[in-house]
Amino acid sequence: MKTLELGASRLGLALGEEQLRSFELYERLLLDANENMNLTAITEPEEVRVKHFLDSLTPLTTGLFDIGASVADVGAGAGFPSLPLKIARPDLKMTMLDSLGKRVDFLNKTAAALGFSDIRAIHTRAEDAARTSLRENFDIVVARAVADLSVLAEYALPLAKAGGFFIAMKGPNPEREAAEASAAINAMGGRLRDIRAVSLGGGGPVHSLCIIEKIEKTPSKYPRKAGKPAKEPIK
Repeated sequence: MKTLELGASRLGLALGEEQLRSFELYERLLLDANENMNLTAITEPEEVRVKHFLDSLTPLTTGLFDIGASVADVGAGAGFPSLPLKIARPDLKMTMLDSLGKRVDFLNKTAAALGFSDIRAIHTRAEDAARTSLRENFDIVVARAVADLSVLAEYALPLAKAGGFFIAMKGPNPEREAAEASAAINAMGGRLRDIRAVSLGGGGPVHSLCIIEKIEKTPSKYPRKAGKPAKEPIK
């Protein structure tokens, strides 16, 4: 876990012994479960620590995560970035959304094994979640490598409170994608605030953080029914 500890330190984050033990347990649970279900193609421990764990911590460098903030992870998958964020910041109130029941079971079991409170995984699509009490319920919404930003905006921004933020974790140089997503972002009541390149050391920028501020409530007609945002992105 030394690589993770040093990498976090370079990001300005301090991980204590208890947090490092939690990452070690999470890694073991992830790789064990991965033998029976497709959670990650990255299975070498050092790569898991950098490309999954450390990468997932980078949203904390934005300074937007207030104490006790409510956070939603759209398309949580194997728990990235939500579970590393929760390990690093146990005060966060975390909700993980995923459309596959087996992954949701893994997430809930892993959160329980890590001894967390204020965390849950829900079996749902983001489009459907935004038609429930989860709508405009979160201070921050995060998504990592889920879809094109024009589609992600319609998935994620309806879940964010006015005054909250959506942080989309993207690859290097997402400026064109962000420009093409401007109509969708605006339609959802959002405004692109910043794009930050993030380096984990050694290899240069691994991805960028697209930081979108929710400046007003999302119109009630959004999100459109499940599947339509991906088939017909707002342009």
